[in-house]
Amino acid sequence: MSIHLFNNKTLGILLAGLAINCANIACVSAQNPVETNEPSADYKPAFVGQTRIAGIKTKTPLDISIINEKLENPWAISVLPNGGFLITQKQGTILILTPDGKLSKKITGLPKVDPSGQGGLLDVTLDPNFAKNRMIYWAYSEPQDKGVLLAIAKGKLAANETSIENQTIIYRATPAYTGKLQYGSRIVFDKNGNLFVSTGERSGNDIRIQAQYLNSSLGKILHLTPEGKAVANGPFAGKADARPEIYAYGLRNPDGLAINPSTGDLWEAEFGPKGGDEVNIIKPGKNYGWPIITYGTEYSGKKVGDGIQQKEGMEQPVYYWNPSISPGCIAFYNSNSIAEWKGNLFVGGLGGSHIIRLVIKDNKVVGEERLLEGKGERFRDMAEGKDGALYSVTDNGHLYRIAKK
Repeated sequence: MSIHLFNNKTLGILLAGLAINCANIACVSAQNPVETNEPSADYKPAFVGQTRIAGIKTKTPLDISIINEKLENPWAISVLPNGGFLITQKQGTILILTPDGKLSKKITGLPKVDPSGQGGLLDVTLDPNFAKNRMIYWAYSEPQDKGVLLAIAKGKLAANETSIENQTIIYRATPAYTGKLQYGSRIVFDKNGNLFVSTGERSGNDIRIQAQYLNSSLGKILHLTPEGKAVANGPFAGKADARPEIYAYGLRNPDGLAINPSTGDLWEAEFGPKGGDEVNIIKPGKNYGWPIITYGTEYSGKKVGDGIQQKEGMEQPVYYWNPSISPGCIAFYNSNSIAEWKGNLFVGGLGGSHIIRLVIKDNKVVGEERLLEGKGERFRDMAEGKDGALYSVTDNGHLYRIAKK
């Protein structure tokens, strides 16, 4: 790989002058990069366009509204066949909302969660055949005798929509750990009805190296059957001292996971340490480098490990942010409702308090926009609705609807 070294000022000027060759959107003129703050570490990108790409702006007039403001620490949102929503709340309940955001039902009786720190009831995903089998899958932090771990469970939504029948834990990401941070936990179904599950490396200096260990579930993308077994013929199947369910490794806290509907590629977004938040395309068997390579630093400002950003055998992020925007979720927009958004990747910023729109061409980021800045919100999860609107839940308990005016 050829490495181009630019300082951030030079890189920003260069990128701002580039014309964006937009796919599926009206052509717009490139603007200055949307990030204007100094990075927490002045590391050089591996290639032009890996960070601080030229800014763009949506031309379509938008109607932005809050359709529910009474949620309690929502963490995930899934869209039901009728256009309503299934929303997890961190303390351990799931809500069913109508398409216009009103509370319909509250689901209780789920397994006990540890809601401290970044734990609790986390992601929720509908089975691809939900309309027929009413099965849902969810992730949560499960208390153990010696710590907490990420558990994946499934069950059938009862006819009265207030309980989950035949609840079964299909997978536990071991080892358990006493810390209460960085569980990952997104669940995405592939085209064959199997699950991709993201797991965090649990943050602690004494455990995060396990993101590099193939005999640990931490810091990984896992590929599981609906029963929680390893999908056959995975990249590490038959390898000594390796878990066959591991699909990719070397990840920090992968809170964003989505399949690009136009290519079928699996995309991931993860928290960096201090800076170095990443977007990656996940390929089987690949090592994404944490904690050996990163574009971030320790929260103290010291280097992570040897302070390197590139190493042979480790993948480079498609895009990264420094300083941090704290990506809590990602979603591809695939509707024709807002034509210029089709095929774009949306990233929910927690610490950044905005939603990022990334224009993708040939698996590269060619434009970046910030939406809903100044709202003081932490955007925890997003989903495209049946009506072509983009919906997002926030830590403040709000459900946003972003639609064409």
